[in-house]
Amino acid sequence: MKKERKDDSFLKQAYYKGGDTALKEFISQNLKYPESSKKNKIEGDVHIRMDISHKGLVIDTKIIVGLDDACHEEAIRVGKLLQYIVPKSPRRLKVTYHKSIRIHFRLNQPHLSQNPENQHISSPSQQIQYTIISQKPSQDIQPASPVTYQYSIKIH
Repeated sequence: MKKERKDDSFLKQAYYKGGDTALKEFISQNLKYPESSKKNKIEGDVHIRMDISHKGLVIDTKIIVGLDDACHEEAIRVGKLLQYIVPKSPRRLKVTYHKSIRIHFRLNQPHLSQNPENQHISSPSQQIQYTIISQKPSQDIQPASPVTYQYSIKIH
């Protein structure tokens, strides 16, 4: 018989409060596109690997795949601003977690204005009309003749 494992006997990963959507929103709000990269029209993704302490703070970052030095510095700056939630670990272990994320640098990202009066989102309107016609089954329906199959097997 196998020993039953309790949920508190496993290490749980650190996570960002609000999930991936909140993480992407935080990065997009705090990311400042470097001027030198704008002038050179550099865009793409920077992959960073972060070391997260047992308190949820990013203590070290490393560039895995990058673009140029200015984008690297900005990705590291934004990565170190992040704070993660670390679940309770068994036996009070002080574990360092590792996470890899991609930070997108795009030149033509649409920025919504902060003033809600200037934002007007129009959606196309549709009107759908249904007409239901009920038909009564006709009384002249003949029952279908039964289908029969016949097999003959000859053994020699």
